[in-house]
Amino acid sequence: MLDTLNDIETSALAELAAADAAGLDAWKAAYLGNKGKLKAAMAGLKDVAKEDKPAVGQRLNAVKSTLEAALEARAGALGASGGGGGAATGPKLDLTEPGLIQSHALGRRHIIMRVREELVEVFARMGFEVAQGPELEDDEHNFIKLNIPPEHPAREPIDNFYVDDPDQVGTPRMLRSQTSTVQIRVLETLLAEGGAPPVKVVSPGRVYRPDTVDATHSFMFHQIEGLYVDRGVTMADLKTTLFQFARAYFGEDAEIRLRPSFFPFTEPSAEFDMMIQLRPDEPPKWVELGGCGMVDPAVFEACGLDPEEWTGFAFGFGIERIAMGRYSIPDIRMLFENDVRFLEQL
Repeated sequence: MLDTLNDIETSALAELAAADAAGLDAWKAAYLGNKGKLKAAMAGLKDVAKEDKPAVGQRLNAVKSTLEAALEARAGALGASGGGGGAATGPKLDLTEPGLIQSHALGRRHIIMRVREELVEVFARMGFEVAQGPELEDDEHNFIKLNIPPEHPAREPIDNFYVDDPDQVGTPRMLRSQTSTVQIRVLETLLAEGGAPPVKVVSPGRVYRPDTVDATHSFMFHQIEGLYVDRGVTMADLKTTLFQFARAYFGEDAEIRLRPSFFPFTEPSAEFDMMIQLRPDEPPKWVELGGCGMVDPAVFEACGLDPEEWTGFAFGFGIERIAMGRYSIPDIRMLFENDVRFLEQL
């Protein structure tokens, strides 16, 4: 074993003396690498007699140290790095110095958050305050107090994300399917604190429905709900508010319309549509932005308000739909794919 180590040291030093800068890596791999001759010799240490192992181990370490020092000296003499790999050229590189090519792009809020803030600002100019409510709701606030009876198809599990089994729990919890739940909580809180209308709030937030994802639908999306309650509020007030909003946000030439509809929590009810051009190569078309109407007297009674004294209107818009109309976005899925190329255009 000692003779083998001596032979390795002799041949290694001889080859190193003849090697140029380009050959240092190959020499290092042949003698000091994981599959090199010195590593192979170290594997044979297990076969050495027990009494000879200290001397052989000491010689192994000595040969290794000698070869490493010789490699460093040879690399220095040739002007190469300690690990070999060619002659050094130019000044040394300071790896701690900041990069010369840096991105100066600044981040910004996502388009959905920007549109949400813009909508809140428009309604704030009309006197609406912001109200918030929980996304995990109960059956009472999501359905019962909104005048949606137990047999109504909107309560089916296929149309809601229930957390509790509605067949086993009296008041099951669910991810809210609409921000109309916030108007109930606002009125409840107002009366619990001894207050009374007028109430004028908007409540933006996420809602959840197990819809099939396509160009205009998603299982999670955003709504902004509006509620105004006072004495003598009429459908004319609702129409004026919506028309003022549309022209303030989309411009004076915005084309809008109200279509008769039905919702359990408003009567009369209407759909709010706008003429929108989603694609530059297609003509504008009517797009439904949301629903609206006068608050149903049954909702007032469920919250403890006298419908003979108070009237009000409510509306709910899809924020994604508004963003698509404002910025001509043809597919709702583009808002959630996080494609930087798309986001940089907005």
